[in-house]
Amino acid sequence: MKRKIAIALTGASGSVYAKVLLDKMISLRSQWSDVGVVMSGNAKDVWKHELGNTDYEQYNLPFFDKNDFNAPFASGSAGYDTVIICPCSMGTLGRIAAGMSNDLITRAADVVLKERRKLILVVRETPYNLIHINNMKAVTEAGGIICPASPSFYSLPETIEEVAGTVVNRVIDLMGLKDESYRWGNTPED
Repeated sequence: MKRKIAIALTGASGSVYAKVLLDKMISLRSQWSDVGVVMSGNAKDVWKHELGNTDYEQYNLPFFDKNDFNAPFASGSAGYDTVIICPCSMGTLGRIAAGMSNDLITRAADVVLKERRKLILVVRETPYNLIHINNMKAVTEAGGIICPASPSFYSLPETIEEVAGTVVNRVIDLMGLKDESYRWGNTPED
């Protein structure tokens, strides 16, 4: 059975993670039937600032306005099995933890949690304060997965995209998709 996945991008720093995730999803197209994307206005601004372009407009994926509650993943009956928020701002995390569904991003998170499906939040902030930690605890207790944008370096990444890829590869694993990526114990290719 092919997967139905919603991807949300918020205004947290780390647009490179979102770019690498969208690129990876395109390359794994055979493993999913539907992918929907929603970007906040701040996400677009941060992407432009950090990556110096508007390449998010070039992806051949359906994009939904953050206020479009008619998007398929705004309802559990559409059967979306995974929602990924990458990067996930602390404000978005807080709204999800409090059960606030004030836009499509938080509604999608609320829906996937109530349906007991998979929510993956790629949080991007440092350091964490106690409110952040308590919000992560609340989302975890509700069934969500907190996957901090903390890259690894044992694969010896050489570019920013490869560094971001170490986090995105974990997200791909958490989704249950199959991908050929570096695994601990493997020797990186020279």
